[in-house]
Amino acid sequence: MLWVKAFHIIAMVCWFAALFYLPRLFVYHVDATDALSKDRFKIMERRLYRGIAIPSMLATLIFGIWLITYNPEYYKSAGWLHAKLTLVVLLIGYHHICGSYVKKFAADNITKSGRFFRIFNELPVLALIAIVILAVVKPF
Repeated sequence: MLWVKAFHIIAMVCWFAALFYLPRLFVYHVDATDALSKDRFKIMERRLYRGIAIPSMLATLIFGIWLITYNPEYYKSAGWLHAKLTLVVLLIGYHHICGSYVKKFAADNITKSGRFFRIFNELPVLALIAIVILAVVKPF
């Protein structure tokens, strides 16, 4: 179980790294003025999303589900886990929204401002804080 937990945490760290960096790339991309920079950001965003964000999200989910199988009866009544899983579902939604922005940037069809993406970039930080507190403190 400890190996599975370790790989779950490693995958989660990689997933959050991608979710922290991808919207920051969006900020730089939307503020870029030259075609060379915009093309470079398109490549970076695509590679980060497909090469790191998607695989690490899937690994996080697989290892997390695997952890639940060790003691499903306990986890059915663990309120902290239900709250954590709710946040994970919201985070998956955020992940897919990032994917839609990757596609919009690739098509040069973005209408959001740098300010929007600066605020958007902070959302996974709030999720991370809440998820870690729920998983470590288990307040309920």
